Amino acid sequence: ESLSDDEPKKEKPPTEASSMVAKDGEDVPFEDHFMMEGAVEVWLNELVTFMRDTLRGCLVTALEEASSWDTERPREEWVAYHCAQIALITSQIVWTEETETALDDLENGTDDAVKKYLDVCKGRLDALIKQVQGDLSKELRNKIITLITIDVHSRDIVGALITKRVENAQDFLWSSQLRYYWAADARDADIRICDYRSVYSFEYVGNCGRLVITPLTDRCYVTLTTAIRLFLGGAPAGPAGTGKT
Repeated sequence: ESLSDDEPKKEKPPTEASSMVAKDGEDVPFEDHFMMEGAVEVWLNELVTFMRDTLRGCLVTALEEASSWDTERPREEWVAYHCAQIALITSQIVWTEETETALDDLENGTDDAVKKYLDVCKGRLDALIKQVQGDLSKELRNKIITLITIDVHSRDIVGALITKRVENAQDFLWSSQLRYYWAADARDADIRICDYRSVYSFEYVGNCGRLVITPLTDRCYVTLTTAIRLFLGGAPAGPAGTGKT
């Protein structure tokens, strides 16, 4: 009896989940409560689907709000209302769409279309830089720094389109960039680079940050995605600090 009295009572494991919490502390609430019942291998697979559906819903909302960056809520304020992963993919989808629109306008006779869009990119980047210089939470600061890292590369690409006198969206300089397109009917984000095609997997990764994209990184994107399309492999090699990771 004494032994049974000393044994700690085992708490029942939780059977309900309401959000995804990353190791960095970012919390993404589910659209509905998820029940963890039955065989673990069954509900874990159901949880993967639940995770993807949740992030899809977040992306739809983020894209709708992104359409009013220049009117209602500017991007540097909008970023605080969305998880880092969704803020990043939304920004990349918008950048792809706006860059191609500028290239189409250039092809149709608007000579300064891409130059004007470069000014837009610079303005959005400057606004994020001013934001990160203020008093922010660690989570929001990491999120904005990630966006700045990608924005710098996006700005440089638009600048290169002007320098190289690219005249349309079919030019190799543009088609060799990693581009993201929103397919509203399928609620999927299509990923394209050269003749490689894939879809965004909506796998939650948290607020983990991104490394700087160098010219070598761009070439690795082209080489490795082409290798995947041909069912081959690849292994980047080179000096430290050149963008292999």
